[in-house]
Amino acid sequence: MSLEKLIKQCKNKNINAQSKLYKLYASKLFSLCLKYSKSYAEAEDNLQDAFVTVFNKIDQYKNKGSFDGWIKRITINTALQRYRQVSVYSITDETAIEDTSVQLEEDVDLDFLLKIIQDLPHQYRLVFNLYVLDGFSHNEVSEMLKISSGTSKSNLSRARLILKEKIEDYKANLSS
Repeated sequence: MSLEKLIKQCKNKNINAQSKLYKLYASKLFSLCLKYSKSYAEAEDNLQDAFVTVFNKIDQYKNKGSFDGWIKRITINTALQRYRQVSVYSITDETAIEDTSVQLEEDVDLDFLLKIIQDLPHQYRLVFNLYVLDGFSHNEVSEMLKISSGTSKSNLSRARLILKEKIEDYKANLSS
């Protein structure tokens, strides 16, 4: 069955179609939820909430643009929704932003990189994931998280600094 037909059946509240759509997207969206959640259990909750929203708002999808992009945006917004209500972002001195570009080299293990990104303080991890991994601009990140663009830049800079230090420690331990 084509995605277009599946979406049409979901708009008609067909439970079998909803189940198929869930199976089609669940694993992809779950990995997205993990990036924006503090724990595995929270990611599961966010995935469930995202699909509830998808099925409640599927009539708003007008077959214009990518369905993948539409469902991904809902999932990210759902995962971020719980953090919009709680102020977890620190306002920092925007002039103190350093160039902390992280240079990834082949001798850094991918599992290690994923772990240190997951271990970032939550507000830094959200901004890092949105900006670096998902390609949103600072203006888009600031709108999504209800923070200033400067705070987004500052949090990204601090995330990169933490990652840079952890990568340097990792490399130093490899050569010892």
